[in-house]
Amino acid sequence: MPTEGTAGTAGFPAPDSGMLLTFFLSVADVPRSRAFYTDVLGGEVVLAENPCTVRLANSWIIMNPGGGPTPDKPGITLRPPEDVSSASCFLNIRVADIEAVHRDWSAKGAQFVTGPIDRKAEIRCYLRDPDGYLIEVGQATGMLHGVYADPAPGPPDRAEDPSP
Repeated sequence: MPTEGTAGTAGFPAPDSGMLLTFFLSVADVPRSRAFYTDVLGGEVVLAENPCTVRLANSWIIMNPGGGPTPDKPGITLRPPEDVSSASCFLNIRVADIEAVHRDWSAKGAQFVTGPIDRKAEIRCYLRDPDGYLIEVGQATGMLHGVYADPAPGPPDRAEDPSP
């Protein structure tokens, strides 16, 4: 794979057929975010800039500064999160040993919201990247044996409720 600062397509997320999934982040400071995803989370730089592309496990994180509308996204401005107390999406990283990952990433400077919490179906915790993007780290436990998450509180499923 190309290393930081080199050109080339080896390791770049460009499938020969079908598709693959990447995650794009608008970031305030590309070098700072690149360092977080490589030095803390263990990713590998595929392309340093324009766009910064980091291979992380079996996927890629693509990072570029935000910006205004373009011909292919008219009326849409990209920017890092402004309010970190809410999120509409998050990166979900599944691990084999959450306690070891929590220790390792904490030692490398990751700031976790909480330590790992056992939720019966899984053990999970959250952290934020330098721009405030939320990242869930989870280890499947009970779900491997048919124990799933409790349903979210809210109105009953209308399909099961025969009332008008």
